[in-house]
Parts: sequence; C-alpha cells; structure tokens
Amino acid sequence: MAFVSGLPPASVDLLYADPPFFTGAVQRTSAGASRAGRKIDASYDDRWPDVGTYIGWLEERLVATLPAMKPTGVLLVHCDWHASHHIRVMLDGVLGAGAFINHLVWSYGLGGSSPRRFARKHDDIFAYAVQADRYYFEAPLVPATSARLKGRMKKATDVLDIPSLNNMAAERTGYPTQKPLELLEMLIAAFSPVGGVVLDPCFGSGTTLVAAHRTGRVGVGCDTSEEAVAVCRSRLGACAAG
Repeated sequence: MAFVSGLPPASVDLLYADPPFFTGAVQRTSAGASRAGRKIDASYDDRWPDVGTYIGWLEERLVATLPAMKPTGVLLVHCDWHASHHIRVMLDGVLGAGAFINHLVWSYGLGGSSPRRFARKHDDIFAYAVQADRYYFEAPLVPATSARLKGRMKKATDVLDIPSLNNMAAERTGYPTQKPLELLEMLIAAFSPVGGVVLDPCFGSGTTLVAAHRTGRVGVGCDTSEEAVAVCRSRLGACAAG
C-alpha cells in the first residue's frame, strides 16, 4: 500500500487487479516450465484463515488506491468462483451499486473436467466506475461470426472468448496464473485512453504493464514477490529494446 499512497492524486485512468483468488493453496510454477526452457521458479501463497480475512485484505488495498484514481477512472477486479460473489458485494459497498459497469466473463477454454459438475472454464472480471456517469469506455471490436456479417467486425460482448496460455506459448514466462496479453490489451484499450495511466497493484508476471506499453499507455505497478519484479523488469526491457 505504500506504493499506491505515493501516486499523485487523480492520476490513474485504469486499475486492474488480479489478486490471489482464495484458492486455499500455494500457487507455483508448473513442473513443465523448465522443460519448455523457462528458468523461473516462483510461487505465491493463496491460503487464508477464512473468506472474511481475504475480503478485508482485498478491500483495504482497493480503498487505498481510490485517491489516485481519476474521476473518469475504472477499476477492474479479476477473480473466479472461489470468492467472486463476496467480491461483488464488497465492491458494491465500496463504490456503490450504481458504479457497476460490467460483469465480464473470460472464457479461456483450457483445463480439466469433472464427473461431478460442469467443467469450470471461465474467470470473472468486475468493472466499476469511480463516478458512475463519467467513466471512459471505447467498445472493442471483434470478428463477427454470423454468416450475415462474415468478414466484418462487431462490438465485443461481455463474454471474452480468449484462450489461456498453453505451456508452449511464446509469451509464457513460467510465473503461475499468468494471464494472456490479448486479454489485457483488450481491457486496457476499452477502459483507458491512449496515453493514460494503468495501475496494477499485484502485477505478477508483468502482463498488465507490458500490455499497457504495447497499447500506448503508461503502466505502473508493484508486487511483493521478488521473482515477479524480476520477470516484469525483464519483459519491459524486452519491450523497450524491441
């Protein structure tokens, strides 16, 4: 929180937070990372005494960012089924139900299945405005799939059909729970202007900051993991060199 408290007031256009998901496990670099030529060995602890402790931890950190947000700013919180219902209620309490913009569903496709339930193949991303009537939004365009609109573009829906990163993806770093650049580039372009400031207070592998650079925004962020900081710096250095 010391990092965000040092940001200039009303300077951030978009906050994207991809915090631990309340999984009750330690998230680690997959065993196959070294076989794919990736050297990182990283982990983060996603174990909590109870959901109240977890939501209190997350709320405290989100509230600390609010003075840095512009009146036209947007907050995105990325989560999954473990605590999404608790997070939505917390965001309504912090920002007001009227500040709600979207419940985005990231349909990522990969993963296992179960004989006891429908396969879990999506994450949730909640979008809230700092001020309900002033937030920035530019609708992203995606290829149309209907025969009538074949070859044309249409506005994206609230279901984002973007594959997760497979083990051989060129952008994969080996950092656990890394999100794809395609997803972050779409979100950043939709909810922040070119030249705007994008904040990620738990940047992990650095995907948000890299996506901000690639879309013409300024990315700022922090993470408590030394491995995360090293990976992020390496990726940003490669962006600057390329």
